[in-house]
Amino acid sequence: MYRAVTRQIEVTVEPNFMPDHPSVAKGQYFWSYTIVITNSGNETVQLRTRHWIITDATGRKQEVRGEGVVGEQPVLAPGERFEYTSGVPLPTASGFMTGRYQMVNESGEKFEIDVPTFSLDSPDNKRVLN
Repeated sequence: MYRAVTRQIEVTVEPNFMPDHPSVAKGQYFWSYTIVITNSGNETVQLRTRHWIITDATGRKQEVRGEGVVGEQPVLAPGERFEYTSGVPLPTASGFMTGRYQMVNESGEKFEIDVPTFSLDSPDNKRVLN
């Protein structure tokens, strides 16, 4: 599990390789990832936007920006959490993702929180250690 905390908001990520996903038959590799956002602070916050940087094993980067996550812009009161699962295809057997969420608090202040950088590894990915 991967973890980052910004302004008392914790983001954890658990990636999972999906060998039976239809993308695999098309020569791609596919991962699901489950993200849990926990508000340990004292203020209610809302997730407004996401910004992902997805890098494959060849170093090719893809940026994804958009409103909310999985069609939602969750509001988290102190002590609340929001969990969702999404997915990503890659043309290589490994890669990594990193990102940020833009949040807004009750007074209208916008700020960003980190999503931890997480590794996307498949069983086909053979690493050579020197």
